[in-house]
Amino acid sequence: MAETQPDVTVIIGAYEAMPYLIECLASVEAQTIGPDRFEVIAVDDGSTDGTGDRLEEFAERTAFPVTVVRQDNSGGPSGPRNVGLSRAVGRYVFFLDADDRLGPEALERMVAMADRNDTDVVLGRVEGVDRKAPRSMWNATLDRTNVFASNIKFTLSAQKLFRRDFLERHAMRFDESLWTGEDALFTMEAYLRADGVSVLADYTCYYLVGREDGKHVTKSGSYTRRFDSARALMGLIADLVPAGERRDLLMVRPFLITLLPQFGTVFTRDDEEIRQHKFELAKPLMEMYWHDGVARRLKVEERLRLHLVAEQRSDLLVDVATFLRSKKQAAAILERKGSRVYLVYPHFREREAGIPDEVYRAEPAEARAFHGYREHAPRSLARRALRKARRTFARATSRDGS
Repeated sequence: MAETQPDVTVIIGAYEAMPYLIECLASVEAQTIGPDRFEVIAVDDGSTDGTGDRLEEFAERTAFPVTVVRQDNSGGPSGPRNVGLSRAVGRYVFFLDADDRLGPEALERMVAMADRNDTDVVLGRVEGVDRKAPRSMWNATLDRTNVFASNIKFTLSAQKLFRRDFLERHAMRFDESLWTGEDALFTMEAYLRADGVSVLADYTCYYLVGREDGKHVTKSGSYTRRFDSARALMGLIADLVPAGERRDLLMVRPFLITLLPQFGTVFTRDDEEIRQHKFELAKPLMEMYWHDGVARRLKVEERLRLHLVAEQRSDLLVDVATFLRSKKQAAAILERKGSRVYLVYPHFREREAGIPDEVYRAEPAEARAFHGYREHAPRSLARRALRKARRTFARATSRDGS
């Protein structure tokens, strides 16, 4: 009799994962989905700390199928994930990092969510353990959504449930040429191609664990790799989403999360050579993708920094970054009867700097925090009332003359 296809394949890429791997594997063993409904493919990426031996021991004792692949170090997480994906046979796949862990009901709940809603991707709630985790997308459980109608663009890590035949149909694999941000590229493509995404916000499916040794892939690597990641993600979005509001909405993510940190506090510590190199790397990206549709979706200090990057004004950017490092609150100026709020960051209305006032103007979401702000100016309200009165008078006059 033919073996039953498992519901889900858990793919674990592991490199120098001890002792965190112990709790990771324990969380897999504790899954409530049942041993006949899932398999594990674990890829030891050339570890020297006993990770491979621990995986072999795990495979020998478990009630569910475990395949261990041992290979020379590939240099990043993409290789092991692709190896695991090529061997997976489950209806779904889930990518689990070897230093993190699952909630006991994670696989059972996520598979049920995907089956019930016929969605291609399921996001399970993530919590951080001695580490920050994304938060803005967990306000509500969503049976069916997409990347434009929710905040899921701000969680592009690989730790999601993906329908495997969906990935195969689009020949999706992790880009092994990227040393960081490869998961963002993969996950964004999945969001854009998926026939529906589900968000499971009422149960913690994944625990993102902070390592005491600081050896997180996202924290390693030179700044040039961040630009490689931003370039790849922006290019993917531009390829798959026509120019317009929807593209601008998604472009916020690489600008805000990947590019902007290179021009913050760290920029004040960079030497002049690195500062100029960062500006050179950013220039083609700013020329291709930075414009008002993206800028108006950002906070003032974010918009100001990226404006200065676009204008290649390193000297002014250092002043702004230094101000941010001081953690001072920018003063607010309210004009036009409170309908406009300008935040006084460095070089505001300095003729020599030549930065447009609009760069410093807070959009309503940010402006509402300031006392005295009125989203609709009194003059605008008065004008609307006057127009309404005129229309009413015109209709009454028309009736009287008929």
